[in-house]
Amino acid sequence: MANGPSLSLNHKLAGYFHLRLQELSRRQSPPPQDDTLWYIGDMLARFGNSDQLFSYEDGRIDIRPLALLYKDAHEASNVRERGLILRQLGDMALFMGALFPENYQRRGLKKDYFVGMGGGAYSYLSETELQHRHIFTELATRFTRILELIAQACEKQTAFDDGDVLTLYQRWQKHREPRVAAQLRALGIGISDTNFLH
Repeated sequence: MANGPSLSLNHKLAGYFHLRLQELSRRQSPPPQDDTLWYIGDMLARFGNSDQLFSYEDGRIDIRPLALLYKDAHEASNVRERGLILRQLGDMALFMGALFPENYQRRGLKKDYFVGMGGGAYSYLSETELQHRHIFTELATRFTRILELIAQACEKQTAFDDGDVLTLYQRWQKHREPRVAAQLRALGIGISDTNFLH
């Protein structure tokens, strides 16, 4: 079986993310359902394989923009195809919005864009899919909180060097993200609204 080791690694990675998400979700009230955490863990493991994230189009490898995925879903020839495309759209919105927000903010795309695109895709799926409706409903209604949970689960857990701390502080200065502020405080750096280090 050629895919054996790859499937085993994906399963282990999904399990790791599930445990990490489960641990962090205890801080939310109410925490996400366990089925939803498994879905997210599987999604994160799936996107660990670049073939699941990137596409080949017009002679280059790139991530298909969410707006074009939405267009593809709108133009789908049947409900099943539309559902598959919208699931990819929702999953990619969660993944990219949680892991790469600063890359998209530089392009003028804010969190609301990911929330609207991903939440809308999951909302459609919660009404039309035969399986996993409860998961899609939770992802649609709690998209922002799930986005933050994924960002926490995937943030760097190793020791920060001086350059990492400076980059983190500059990110906080520019975007004022509460999660980044919490990371800085955990590193012993006092921050306030005045932009001064303490």
